[in-house]
Amino acid sequence: IQKRWRGYYVRKYIHNYYALKKYLEAISVNNEIVRNELQEYAEMKENEDKRKDLEKKEKEKKYQARKMHYLLSTEQVAGIYNSPFRKSPDPMELLLRKSKPLSHRRQQIKSPFAYELHDWPTCRRPPTFSTAQLLPPIGRQKPQGPFRDTAEVLRQRYKPLEPTLRVAASINSPLEKAREEMKKEEWRNRIHDNEFLPFSLYHKNEKYDPSIHRSGKYGQETYGIKHFREVQPKKWVTDK
Repeated sequence: IQKRWRGYYVRKYIHNYYALKKYLEAISVNNEIVRNELQEYAEMKENEDKRKDLEKKEKEKKYQARKMHYLLSTEQVAGIYNSPFRKSPDPMELLLRKSKPLSHRRQQIKSPFAYELHDWPTCRRPPTFSTAQLLPPIGRQKPQGPFRDTAEVLRQRYKPLEPTLRVAASINSPLEKAREEMKKEEWRNRIHDNEFLPFSLYHKNEKYDPSIHRSGKYGQETYGIKHFREVQPKKWVTDK
């Protein structure tokens, strides 16, 4: 009964079939509009990318023409793009005629004062020089060859000191104090302070002091030197 009543109540007062149908139609129209706008944006983006690629290729072609301007044909000798066996010259030949050759780069002379002093990490403030007028800027050009960057070299040269624990510890550390106490204790408890003098007659008249093992009542044990096992013939059962 409850199931039937809930179904009847929802269909009668809550659920509206025509309103839902109208809502779904509006969503379909909105989706179609958004899809058309996205399609137009994608086409515009694709056309923009194609135009940029064409401009880049054209710019590269012009640069190559300026770079290879020496291949232009002359009145006496035809260039590689102007073959006499062709009816008309190559498009590259026409582009070479319109383009302007690249200018040579000026060789900059490296000055020993090419780097400012206040760029070094050790200087706190830039040096003051009394000059009447400002000097022109000095060109910085990396020297030709397998050299590292100047900033990296200076950073490695003037990097801060990183001492080890032994170097960074105080000279009066507890370990050093303990070692000093051990040295004093060893010096105080020495048996004798007679210096050993080899190759001399310093110890000639001294009396020999035998060790405790030599001066004992029983003397040295012969076990392991004269025989390995002690033999007692009196305890033998037979003579064999």
